[in-house]
Amino acid sequence: MEQRPKKLLEQVQDVIRLKHYSYQTEKTYIYWIRRYILYHDKRHPKDMGSAEIEAFLTHLAVNENVAASTQNQALHAVLFLYKEVLKQDLDLKVDAVRAKKSKHLPTVLTKDEVFLIIKHLSGVHQLLIKLLYGTGLRLSEGLSLRVKDIDFAQKQIIVRDTKGNESRVTMLPESIAEELKIHLQSVKIIHQQDLQKGYGSVYLPFALERKYPRAKYDWIWQFVFPSSNISKDPRSGEVRRHHLHESSLQKALKQAVRQAGIQKKVGCHTFRHSFATHLLQDSYDIRTVQELLGHKDVKTTMIYTHVLNRGGKAVRSPLD
Repeated sequence: MEQRPKKLLEQVQDVIRLKHYSYQTEKTYIYWIRRYILYHDKRHPKDMGSAEIEAFLTHLAVNENVAASTQNQALHAVLFLYKEVLKQDLDLKVDAVRAKKSKHLPTVLTKDEVFLIIKHLSGVHQLLIKLLYGTGLRLSEGLSLRVKDIDFAQKQIIVRDTKGNESRVTMLPESIAEELKIHLQSVKIIHQQDLQKGYGSVYLPFALERKYPRAKYDWIWQFVFPSSNISKDPRSGEVRRHHLHESSLQKALKQAVRQAGIQKKVGCHTFRHSFATHLLQDSYDIRTVQELLGHKDVKTTMIYTHVLNRGGKAVRSPLD
């Protein structure tokens, strides 16, 4: 039986997986490429070019009022389609209306507010928030941690599944080291039970699964924060235990913030912002903070110096 030619979005999916992009990136790129095609009445992208990309991006900014980061995400997805899938090098001079970049300073909690929220959390959710605040990890980085990434002897955490795909090292807070060890003991029991039931495999990055076919069952590769359920991997179709879903922590955090009576818009990323700001308040060098956060450019880290200057540029009011 002759195999049918693959549809365009299936080709996009194949190239994304060949390049080892994350599943989240795969979903995002396919979403925006589909939106681009539908916006132009299902015309094939090979029959379109710079003018159509420009029109689509302008529509997002003007009619849908998307954020600058969202517009850039859509642009990157469409450019990926042309460059990597269709193999067309467009002479792109996209002159679309650009969405305005946000000038909002990040929400930062005081240390008292951080510990008050933590007090209203429990179990794995509490441990995760402690970890995010104590290390400066992004939520995705915390959820993606493997057993082998935690070095108790050297009191450090190796962050591997990072934004930009570059590993970095951050500290392991001493105050949660024992708690993490106890947590891992319970995770190991779950893993052993999975193995006894014929499961126990975990998703491995890149080509490791092909190179080391048994490694996916090894304890060191298991997620530090596994899901409570076994599920089918959307890519391989294999039934395995993935890491905890981000929505689980987000819901618990929302409830904790409400119970703590904190009148600020708080998300998981707020603890990363607070980590950086509190380190600068404690007089740590900005380059050190940049390295711990994994920022490529110190300008990105500089925003936290602006947060420090809140309250009329740190000028003392004459009323005081």
